[in-house]
Amino acid sequence: MRHGKKFNHLGRTASHRKAMLSNMACSLILHKRITTTLAKAKELRKYIEPLITKAKDNTTHSRRTVFSYLPQKEAVTLLFTEVAEKVANRPGGYTRILKLVNRYGDNAEMAIIELVDYNELMLAAKGEKKAGAGKTRRSRRGSGSGATATASDAAPKAKAPKAPVEEAQVVEEVAETKAEVVEVAEAPVADVVETPADVVEETPVAEETPSADEAPEAPEEGAEEDKKD
Repeated sequence: MRHGKKFNHLGRTASHRKAMLSNMACSLILHKRITTTLAKAKELRKYIEPLITKAKDNTTHSRRTVFSYLPQKEAVTLLFTEVAEKVANRPGGYTRILKLVNRYGDNAEMAIIELVDYNELMLAAKGEKKAGAGKTRRSRRGSGSGATATASDAAPKAKAPKAPVEEAQVVEEVAETKAEVVEVAEAPVADVVETPADVVEETPVAEETPSADEAPEAPEEGAEEDKKD
């Protein structure tokens, strides 16, 4: 019985399947990227990632163990020199599977399997994301420790309010302008009021001379004679 032995046989016998995965693993190490069906790519990832982990320990025993799975000397040498140095700081996840459109004819699901550290475009995109990671977005939903952290970060950046100082300055400026306006407004009024008084005191009052119209009429001759009589 085969209870609990569920895995994809890939429509092949055990010997055929092992030989196929061994050849595909050597091709992936040499070319860093291969195109195959999605089912084969998933099985190849299970097959090659333990070998890459084993290659980090460059000993005779590790080389003999890996060579029993990869019968090509060139692939084994490249795995222990170049690939092992490239993935030395990576704890796992050495391969990436990218899905493609289905294959024309049998409509099989296709995919690309590649070594993660050899895709320059992906590495460049990650570098740009890390460079822009300094700009963080503050959410209003945060509560608890997150909210206190954001409040503490924002506290030192807050500046002292300038409103009282500006209001005092504005009040002083307004008072000064009012005083100037009052002085300017009062000066001409005082001059106008004082000027007639000075003129009246200094200039002598001219005697009024009766005009020709207002001159007293000469008494008539008959009236004078009556007065004499």
